[in-house]
Amino acid sequence: QVQLQESGPGLVKPDQTLSLTCTISGASITTSFSAWSWVRQSPGKGMEWLGVLTYDGNTYYSPPLKSRTSFSKDTSKSQFTLQLSSVTPEDTAVYYCVRTQYYSGTRSLELWGQGTLVTVSS
Repeated sequence: QVQLQESGPGLVKPDQTLSLTCTISGASITTSFSAWSWVRQSPGKGMEWLGVLTYDGNTYYSPPLKSRTSFSKDTSKSQFTLQLSSVTPEDTAVYYCVRTQYYSGTRSLELWGQGTLVTVSS
């Protein structure tokens, strides 16, 4: 059974970098044709997709956030990470890692972690 678990600090100060880790169990991050997304939901707003990391190391970011977003992976630990720089209170949200079907720009969000709340505040 595949499970995803997000972890990281729950409070980040404005202008700092938000860093979260997703630990995957029951599957390999490099399984052929697998992909892994970060998605967030802000209070009172809808879901926002941040981007995706594919099994072969390619990354595709949401254009509005591309300049501040970076993904990486640690295959040995079956983890992938999100870094979001220069955060503001508008980045306060529940952040989810999601197993994703991704092909040629089309994505299907399949399996979600439980999410982790990150608050941006001084």
